[in-house]
Amino acid sequence: MTDNSASGPASRPALVLASSSPRRLSLLAQIGIVPHRIAVPDIDEGERPDELPRPYVLRIATEKALAVPRAAGEVVLAGDTTVAVGRRILAKPVDEADLRRMLGLLSGRRHHCFSAVCVVGDDGKPRTRVSDTIVTFKRLSAAEIDWYVASGEGMGKAGGYAIQGGAEGFVRFLSGSYSGVVGLPLFETRALLEGAGIVAGPRGG
Repeated sequence: MTDNSASGPASRPALVLASSSPRRLSLLAQIGIVPHRIAVPDIDEGERPDELPRPYVLRIATEKALAVPRAAGEVVLAGDTTVAVGRRILAKPVDEADLRRMLGLLSGRRHHCFSAVCVVGDDGKPRTRVSDTIVTFKRLSAAEIDWYVASGEGMGKAGGYAIQGGAEGFVRFLSGSYSGVVGLPLFETRALLEGAGIVAGPRGG
């Protein structure tokens, strides 16, 4: 049974999505969840010295959730996704040259996509989960890189690509959460929202 904050019981908390990402809104809709409202957090998403990818996404997701004012009866949901080649974090490209650099690093190599979720409920305590998805790109030709850069799709995306777009044709192997690579791991998200009372849990037991 699927429930959402708009049509669920009156006693159910209201969900606040701490994100301006249309992808996260669309992913929530896939599991029947419609936020009560959307609030955009204003935080510094820069990396700390020697910060590793997994702790980085968990920290940023938590800071986003805590940065949004929460009224009584509201639950805040935030997420963050990053791509990592080894210990190196590939954030959003700053320009086309940076995008080309990222695609060159990903070409023919395995990388990790870490996608963290944080939920803050009535007790004010952040609860987090993270998915770690392994993705391998085919070896990209110069023409393929040129085409993808020209498409504009990679700008504003972690790692410089959108798996739900043209870059899906580059993916030779994926193990983990496809929705996590898009921007919100739905299994982890639903589990956290179930714990916060936004989504109904299993009956019985």
